[in-house]
Amino acid sequence: MKIRARNKAISGVRVRVEHAIAGIKRLRITTDKFRNKTDSFSDKAMLISCGLWNYHLKCR
Repeated sequence: MKIRARNKAISGVRVRVEHAIAGIKRLRITTDKFRNKTDSFSDKAMLISCGLWNYHLKCR
């Protein structure tokens, strides 16, 4: 029984993480072909995407 409760807790966290990743991917800057080769720009794009998704969640 203890294993079942642990798996349920892990799956609950996994669902929240997967929903967050899907929300970030909806902005499409993280999933489309990225042509800008500037150093660290992809990190900035991910940072902006995460920030926008968090703002969306806060304002709904």
